[in-house]
Amino acid sequence: MIQLNIDRNVIEVEEGTTLLDAARELGISIPTLCYLNLPHLGVENRPAGCRICVVEVEGRRNLAPACATACGEGMVVHTNSIRVLNARKTVMQMILSDHPKDCLSCAKSGMCDLQNSAIKLGIRQIPGQEFALMTSFRKDTSPSIIRDMDKCIVCRRCETMCNSVQTVGALHASGRGFGVAVTPAFEQNLEDSTCTYCGQCVAVCPTGALTEIDETTKVIRRLADSSKTVVVQIAPAVRAALGEEFGYEPGTLVTGKIVAALRRLGFSYIFDTDFAADLTIMEEGMELLGRIKGHLAGDKSVRLPILTSCCPAWVNFFETYYPDMLDVPSTARSPQQMFGAIAKTYFADKIGVEREDMVVVSVMPCLAKKYECQRKEFSTNGNPDVDFSISTRELAHLIKEANINFGELDDEEFDNPLGYSTGAGVIFGTTGGVIEAASRTAYELYTGKELVDVNFMELRGFGGIRTATVDFDGLKLNIGIASGLGNARLLLDKVRSGELELHAIEIMACPNGCVGGGGQPLHHGKEETIRRRAEALYRADAEKPLRKSHLNPYIIELYKEFLGAPLSHKAHQLLHTHYYKKEQNSGH
Repeated sequence: MIQLNIDRNVIEVEEGTTLLDAARELGISIPTLCYLNLPHLGVENRPAGCRICVVEVEGRRNLAPACATACGEGMVVHTNSIRVLNARKTVMQMILSDHPKDCLSCAKSGMCDLQNSAIKLGIRQIPGQEFALMTSFRKDTSPSIIRDMDKCIVCRRCETMCNSVQTVGALHASGRGFGVAVTPAFEQNLEDSTCTYCGQCVAVCPTGALTEIDETTKVIRRLADSSKTVVVQIAPAVRAALGEEFGYEPGTLVTGKIVAALRRLGFSYIFDTDFAADLTIMEEGMELLGRIKGHLAGDKSVRLPILTSCCPAWVNFFETYYPDMLDVPSTARSPQQMFGAIAKTYFADKIGVEREDMVVVSVMPCLAKKYECQRKEFSTNGNPDVDFSISTRELAHLIKEANINFGELDDEEFDNPLGYSTGAGVIFGTTGGVIEAASRTAYELYTGKELVDVNFMELRGFGGIRTATVDFDGLKLNIGIASGLGNARLLLDKVRSGELELHAIEIMACPNGCVGGGGQPLHHGKEETIRRRAEALYRADAEKPLRKSHLNPYIIELYKEFLGAPLSHKAHQLLHTHYYKKEQNSGH
């Protein structure tokens, strides 16, 4: 152990502990900007570039960055000396001198680490600002994400997430001096890079340099158009996180309040993506059983393992990096896209509305959903199945903009028929949930027996890569689960090499699944926040009267009245898709 003195407090720490961590153990706050610790992902971003965290170490000539300086025996450290405070203030003024001054209209205003740090440091003016030259970069707009490098402070958090956690390799630092920025290779547009739109870069960006495309203005315009029937669907993970934007503890289920708020915003019908999750299980589950039965019968053409296809960022990833495996994933569309297809056909016919007069809005924890609903295969004669996808954060902004007192709302129920769901649908929002939901239905359809205990505990957990064996009354199915694209790569490479033999794999692009999605309220690296969201979804599942997708009465009715049967010709037309090979252009 090492003993040192920080602000007249003696502390003993393990060798290798940084001054920042030691100070935090003492409850001493040292401001940071570039530093980000994600222990649950095994990643720590500490380039020591911003210099906001500098401290004074007696006997050392220069100030030391606390995030990257190891504690030493007998050190005497001052975190709040006049020298330190002046240095932090000067560094902040220099950063702000080359930063846009549009805080009032910035999408990150109120949630910006740079803004908050400037306030805490008491920055009221920037000496010499009138003589400073501002660096200017072009703004890059993609289907999901906006890159505004004028606001980049080169903390490189996004680069760490993109390269170390997700292994996508779309972002790299380039340039020198004030011209440094984090960009795709060869300064290309994000849309032309290997970016999957998972949004994890947006989730960790401390400024407005990376933000989602905001669709709320377009949604408001459609709501104001009396000729349009505007329906909305809410993804499972949204209900476990939106409350954080209104002062609720992480993991508080606010499903009924969301429904009430959406009605007050003027949506014609409020539906649940969980319904479409149940529908996805019917299609994907039957596809899984079909492949398993073919494999057992000796059909050499059967491709195993089957991969889930609910996550559009994951779809982008395998289209780019695994083009030789495009026939392995399930062809089932994501719940978002299944919902849109059913809403604009089956439901539109039920209420007598033309497809062109119906607007479908989705509320998603995911930024890749914005891209997904723009894919050409998910439209009919140019009319998309899902018109707009907004994030959980965007919905919070809409509710606040409408001056709705969210906390005072009474709980309300979803509309039927597309608002009824089973417990299997709601657990889609966490890692392991999709394959557990599929197992509940596949077990009963394969064995013809009732599954009494629907809780597949062996499929639950928060490890980035997990494997388990599920027993279907004597048939042993080997299941793989990965969350985070870096983990997905590791798992698929083992399958590709023959090191692992699996029958089915669930993959979600975001670490811990949709509860940690790029469009969720910012978790600031706190794993406990994400865990509590996941636990809330399992509670919601346990409270449902029905917990198996194939028992959803409205799903049964949908097949009886409209689709015929799972994997029917009409089901394939509306609920399935195909994949494309994408070019790698990461500069690696």
